[in-house]
Amino acid sequence: MNWMNKDEGLLLQRSFIFGITGIALCLLALINLNLNLLEAPMGPLNGVGIALQLFGLSIAVMVMRKRKITDKTKEKAKKMILVLGVALIFFFMVI
Repeated sequence: MNWMNKDEGLLLQRSFIFGITGIALCLLALINLNLNLLEAPMGPLNGVGIALQLFGLSIAVMVMRKRKITDKTKEKAKKMILVLGVALIFFFMVI
């Protein structure tokens, strides 16, 4: 089944899950970078976190591009795009 044919609520839920997982991984890498809890390279973990955030952002944009969606769903997608965009900018600037 094509992702464009799926329910908007399910797509926004998946966007949230991918986005929050990506933010958590980037925060974990940032905390370890500052506190040196583990002696492991945090670059790959940070890269996976940013990739998950980008994937969640792309799902939210895909929901916004659908033709027949309700105003409530459109507002949720806009908020998701804003939050994930700001998080991406933050993690690009910090690390």
